[in-house]
Amino acid sequence: MLDFGKRIKQLRKQKQLTQEQLAKRLWVTKSIISAYESGSRFPSLDILINLAYTLNVSTDYLLGVNKRQLLDVSDLTDYQIEILRKLIFEFKK
Repeated sequence: MLDFGKRIKQLRKQKQLTQEQLAKRLWVTKSIISAYESGSRFPSLDILINLAYTLNVSTDYLLGVNKRQLLDVSDLTDYQIEILRKLIFEFKK
């Protein structure tokens, strides 16, 4: 979990969120986010799950178990998502 804080910071910046904005989404303080990013503190299980959901990655990714990042398809139509599924299937062949 050495890279946990780095991952959170990188993902937060990719989402163009400040520590304060992320904290508000998670119902924690800015100092808690700062502690997570510095590695001096780790979140509880419920916060970890909410953090992964908010940053659109898996908890495995945050914990360094799986390096893959989830694809954010929240703004796509069902038709567009289906096209992506088919494309991914073709790449895996």
